[in-house]
Amino acid sequence: MDEEGPQDQSCWATLPDVCLRRIFWWLGDRDRSRAALVCRKWNQAMYSADLWRYRTITFSGRPFRVQASEFESALWYIKKFGHYLEHLEIKFLNPYNTVLTKKFQVTMRGLLSCLGKSNNRLKSLSIQHLELDRLVWRNSIRNSFIKSLSFFLKKMGKHLKYLNLKGARLTVEQGCNVLNSLSYKMNENVTSELNIEDFFSHHLAVYSSPKFNKTMATFCSLVSLTINYNCISDELLENLCENNAQTLRTINIKCHIHDPHGQVIWGMSWANLARHTTNLRVSFFFERVMKYERLNRILLQEIPIRSISLRSCYFSDPDWSMRPTLIDLLPTFRHTLQKLTFEFNNKHESLDEELHLLILSCRKLFYFKIWAFLDVRLVERILKSQEERQCALRTLKVRIYTNRYETNEEDRTLREIYRKYRKLIDAELNYFVITYPMM
Repeated sequence: MDEEGPQDQSCWATLPDVCLRRIFWWLGDRDRSRAALVCRKWNQAMYSADLWRYRTITFSGRPFRVQASEFESALWYIKKFGHYLEHLEIKFLNPYNTVLTKKFQVTMRGLLSCLGKSNNRLKSLSIQHLELDRLVWRNSIRNSFIKSLSFFLKKMGKHLKYLNLKGARLTVEQGCNVLNSLSYKMNENVTSELNIEDFFSHHLAVYSSPKFNKTMATFCSLVSLTINYNCISDELLENLCENNAQTLRTINIKCHIHDPHGQVIWGMSWANLARHTTNLRVSFFFERVMKYERLNRILLQEIPIRSISLRSCYFSDPDWSMRPTLIDLLPTFRHTLQKLTFEFNNKHESLDEELHLLILSCRKLFYFKIWAFLDVRLVERILKSQEERQCALRTLKVRIYTNRYETNEEDRTLREIYRKYRKLIDAELNYFVITYPMM
């Protein structure tokens, strides 16, 4: 052992820098700090920019003892390594009370101030699910945080490419002021990916706000936009066409039951945007907006829809029928649809035949996921169609709801189906099928 010691030490001492940095990359902050004390070479590796370009800072929303160290370590990191940062994600998980939101606001003020002074390379910023309209955020705390964030975005707006403020829940005035910070001292901003899903509070008809449309007109190089349907208007689509036609590729739209979604959007507005953009992909995510009359107003045939998700959250409505949507509406997009996701309670109607025909009609469909009351034989029919090259699925995920506690018979049938099509499944499919008692 004594003879091997110097040899081992020599091997570590002569380890190439690229290998040493890779080892440090896998270590946590505490282990990196300890390793940096070994020698000068390891200390230099500790300050390699590659180690600190990506960072996720998480603040717990519960009053634990370790929480104080969370806030302190976040500030320590930014002061020491913030100038290396290129991608920053901040999470504040379910704040418990106003004491924690105040602590978070003070920490963020120092963190953003320090980062604004030392960093000139930040490319992406994500601060999600703050829900600033909750009672735990007092007006003074909320306003101070928004002020700090806006001031930071004014400094970083000229080179920030990605901004994710999903779930901020602001008023129209507050939200527009934050977004306008990106174009401070400029008439336009260079952000290419913008996620403002649930950025505004529920129940707000953002589409009718002139200030919002004026704010969105400052974006000139958007590649991807994630937004709520209560923000969509003819004027917004016109702005996107006029200012982002050369870059825009993806629009993700969420429509929630509590958000106003009765506005009239002309098909010609969508058609004009699709005509001037190259390979525009539009995805819709519906939360409890399930009735045909509402969906038909929103899903216009001029929209180049690639993905549709319909989710009812287990709510059952005997007056609602999914059949018209499956038969009349969704086949309209059979030439463009690539992903379908369904989660609904259809206890009162059988939809197996309609679902199978829809899959067969959408020849570009490669992803199909459904949670619903189904016959287990539907899975076999889909696999048979796949085997006969009538469809081209790459992902098939099915949760079959039943009204019984025991699902032994269904499970046995599913095992038989899997054995029958095992070669096909293993070769072509990301396959997940289970039964689920729902009483």
